[in-house]
Order: sequence, then C-alpha cells, then structure tokens
Amino acid sequence: MTARIERVVTEGVVTIDGAEYKVENNTWIVGDDEEVIVIDPARDAETILSEVGEREVLAVVCTHGLPDHVAGAIEVAARDEAVVALNRKDRQLWRDTWPETYPDIDMEDEGIFGVADVELEVIATPGVTQGGVSLYVEALGVVFTGKTLLADGPGKLGGEYPALADQLTAIGERLFTLPADTRVLPAHGEETRIGEQEPHFDDWLAGSLTGADTGPTPAAVEAPLSDGTRVSGIKLNFDE
Repeated sequence: MTARIERVVTEGVVTIDGAEYKVENNTWIVGDDEEVIVIDPARDAETILSEVGEREVLAVVCTHGLPDHVAGAIEVAARDEAVVALNRKDRQLWRDTWPETYPDIDMEDEGIFGVADVELEVIATPGVTQGGVSLYVEALGVVFTGKTLLADGPGKLGGEYPALADQLTAIGERLFTLPADTRVLPAHGEETRIGEQEPHFDDWLAGSLTGADTGPTPAAVEAPLSDGTRVSGIKLNFDE
C-alpha cells in the first residue's frame, strides 16, 4: 500500500452570530506520490497546494459547508480541474462563501471516492450542519470526521450544538460501530481514536455536554442551553 495521509494546519477568525472566534483548521491530504484527494481545504489554498506539490488533485471533498472549511476549495480544485464534492444539504452554506457557484458533486451516504490504492467511504453524520459527513478509509484505519467528532468530544458551532440529538445519533450509530482502533482525524485539533471516545457516549447522552439530565436516548437530548434555546434546534438557516 502506497497511500498516506498528510495534515495542513491553517488559522484564522470566523464570525458566528456577530461573535468572532479564532480557530485552527485541519486540511487532510490523502494519496500517494502521483495523486491526492484534499479534504476540507481551509482558507490558505497556497499553503495547501504547496504541500500537494506536483501531485494531481483528483477531488476536493468537503465534510461540511461552513465557510472556514471551504474557503480554499475553488482555488485548490482549479489548479488541476478537480471536482468539488459536498452534501447537497449544505449547499446554502457553501453559497454563503461561494455565491456564484455550486459544488460539482452532491455527495450521498455510502458514496465512494478512490485515490491511489484506497477508497474513501462517505458516512452521513449530520448535526453541526445538516449535510455533515465523515469519510472512512478502512484500508488506512482512519475516519475523517469533520466537525462531528473531535478529540474532546462532539464538535460545536460557536460554542453550541445546533442539533445535538442528530449529532449523537450519527456518532453512536455510524462512527462508534467502526473498529475501536480507528484513528479519528477531525477538522479541528489533534487526532483521537474511536475506542478512546466511545466510553464517554453514555455520559453525553445523560447530559454531560449541556449540564442536564436528558434521558437515555439521543432523541431525548432536548436540554436548554444558556441562551434558552434547545440543543436540538438548528441555530442557523440551513435550508436552500
């Protein structure tokens, strides 16, 4: 097997509901010495393409459509006329960054992308955004989880959980069914493993993420946040 994974870290400021957040983003490059797929090209296309070097970019795959994660997508894809892939449910988020274009491919659950000698399987993991996905590469023992699952637990948007019930359902039913030693490579921060995160799941269901006792199932996670909204309510308009 010749496929390998490389990480590019960029940083910047994002604005959510009028508040600014300084964040670092992971862009992941999967491929070999000849060809690559770029996952979540954040902001600095020049730095990302420098890491790619002379290798051909076959596709740019976005695990979700939030601005800081797709800001480099067009430039990275354009160099080699690569396709850009995004779940259709995140199209409006994409248009907030790129109002004059749409992605080339509407990703669907269980879709497959091939690069070098490995396959990336699309796993629908909505929550932070309605169109959030993860990408599982069985041959490399990794899953790229975007903002769905980070090293410190389920990812947030602006410090809150837009749809925590959906997010926990996706984590429990789709990610925690993967082998325990699967490396979790998220859109922010350091990597973790499925086996390191799974023992915390019952606590998340019980309300540890919101400081509330929310019951035994993801569907019951309805506890109010500090601003009075409910964690299962979408905070942004994700409709087309």
